[in-house]
Amino acid sequence: MAIRIILLFFSLLFPISLAKITPQFPSSIIRPEQPSASTESGLYEAKFFTQTLDHFNFHPQSYQTFQQRYLTNGTYWGGAEKNSPIFVYTGNEGDIEWFAQNTGFLFEVAPHFHALLVFIEHRFYGQSIPFGGDKNKAYKNASTRGYLSSTQALADYATLIIDLKKNLSAPDSPVVVFGGSYGGMLAAWFRLKYPHVAIGALASSSPILNFENITSPYSFNKIITQDFRSESENCYKVIKGSWQLIEDTASKPGGIELLQKSFRLCKDFMSSYSLTDWLRTAYIYTAMTDYPTPSNFLSPLPAYPVKQMCKAIDDPTTGNDTFAKLYGAANIYYNYSGDATCFDLNDNSDPHGLDGWTWQACTEMVMPTNGNTEESIFPASEWDYNALAAFCNDTFNVMPRPTWITTEFGGHDIERVLKRFGSNIIFFNGLRDPWSGGG
Repeated sequence: MAIRIILLFFSLLFPISLAKITPQFPSSIIRPEQPSASTESGLYEAKFFTQTLDHFNFHPQSYQTFQQRYLTNGTYWGGAEKNSPIFVYTGNEGDIEWFAQNTGFLFEVAPHFHALLVFIEHRFYGQSIPFGGDKNKAYKNASTRGYLSSTQALADYATLIIDLKKNLSAPDSPVVVFGGSYGGMLAAWFRLKYPHVAIGALASSSPILNFENITSPYSFNKIITQDFRSESENCYKVIKGSWQLIEDTASKPGGIELLQKSFRLCKDFMSSYSLTDWLRTAYIYTAMTDYPTPSNFLSPLPAYPVKQMCKAIDDPTTGNDTFAKLYGAANIYYNYSGDATCFDLNDNSDPHGLDGWTWQACTEMVMPTNGNTEESIFPASEWDYNALAAFCNDTFNVMPRPTWITTEFGGHDIERVLKRFGSNIIFFNGLRDPWSGGG
């Protein structure tokens, strides 16, 4: 149903027949562990655009440039002479190939609209690194990282799209932008900020209201709690009670060794926090990717992975061994392929290149999400802006600007505001998605 609604929206922009379209769930096309396969299979062609470092100032450094990567697929494009559309994916906080390989919907609808597909990589991620492509230099300090922002990224997209249309001699080919999560926010904001460039936007799982307490700081974890509790009350209770049990066990003689053995940890660890953080990450990311089909976006997962986690926790063969139950649940997220023999809690590898997001979260993307009520599956806690500010100051020597996003893009009284000046934007998400609370 959702896909039919979306296609109906596009039919209003591009009048074509929808008679042969069958509703289906979008799926991954290529596994993200195999990026080379995408080029070999012709899924896309990688190109580079000489992009301006700073779109908003005119001091000498602003005129520096960097090479911004974008991916194209012209298999289905009807051509400039027919004014066929251009579908642009507004890149997220990571390697653009990773997102292109997990955005099956665009490849499904492109043939129906004879669309050219373009995936643009976000500055400071993947291979789109300013300062000569040197990541160490680009990430060196606040002065260089300061060019990493959503407003600069949107200006990148506008500049690239305008230049691309000029080179294709396609001035009348309409552009629709697509995105999910942060990329969905960018797609929506792009339509609002650059309506002369894009005639429409599809923003999936786009929490544009997760700022300045427009959305409750408890909503994110409340939805995660509901996801697990809806599968099994026992599952919910086991996870909810496990945090104190882990802490109590770690404080006893031999407790750390017991935890290490129970969770098949590769190396010694010094505190219960690293273990609880590891488990919390598994629950959060599994809820975020609780798709009805197998996926390989953040990690190889089965269909309905929250259900599978709860099955592991409810497994009668584990008896009353809470740690065995939690280990079985963690295995769903961290070891569904069955290849891992132990887990390294100190593994800070970043296969998708997401490390720039910490800077963004410390500057403009201040999203209160970690509050927990007494009913939460996680320990009760308050959203603490001061703790975030202290971390950002210590880490980057910057202070967050928690009201900048709503100042720049809006958010308050969103329905009234969008009715007045916004149009042709689809906001959609699954209600089991934790981000839907701010969508």
